[in-house]
Amino acid sequence: MLPLIVVATHAEAERLLDLKARVVVSGVGVVAAALATMRALAEEGAGLVISAGIGGAYPSSGLRSGDLAISSRIIQADLGAWDGQQFLDFDELGLSILPDSSHAGRFAAWGAAPEIARRTGAEVGPMLTLSSVTGSAEAAAALEARFPGALTEGMEGAGIAHAALLAGLPVLEVRGVSNAVGPRDRAAWQIAQALQATRRGVETALEVWSEGRT
Repeated sequence: MLPLIVVATHAEAERLLDLKARVVVSGVGVVAAALATMRALAEEGAGLVISAGIGGAYPSSGLRSGDLAISSRIIQADLGAWDGQQFLDFDELGLSILPDSSHAGRFAAWGAAPEIARRTGAEVGPMLTLSSVTGSAEAAAALEARFPGALTEGMEGAGIAHAALLAGLPVLEVRGVSNAVGPRDRAAWQIAQALQATRRGVETALEVWSEGRT
């Protein structure tokens, strides 16, 4: 079975269509990504699910535009409740995204992530999924404090990871960095470089997956 690659937009898909994998465009956002992944897996099985695309890098990650990030964990970072100025996650609230077991929306990534990072020179670490893009330095710093070591921010990864978990499949998030997380400066985004980095990461992930099957 071919790996399944899920991207949010057609622009992200165009750079990946020639790879030996099935590429699905989900639309933007965690719900769209989860539903598209579930539908794709129902139509055809896969051995690996990859969430791929461009994203912003948190300031303390050290990542710059054109760099590559590989997930160690995929975290639905805005899942919880505010109690005044304090954010309570699902563990603290006693809630779960699963009906019969405890799960706070923090998904383990495919175990080959460190090898992919080694081959590509990428950083490997937690990646955050949010339904709203962070738009201030203060908000970015607060997320970094809640999730030490967070590399990037995207809007689909946790939805794709949730669908992969329900299907019993390994999952990986690959992000090419287009910008810094914080104040929105669209003119400074480096889309072409980010797309190129994303392809490099996905291509290497597919190589590692293929080697593991031989």
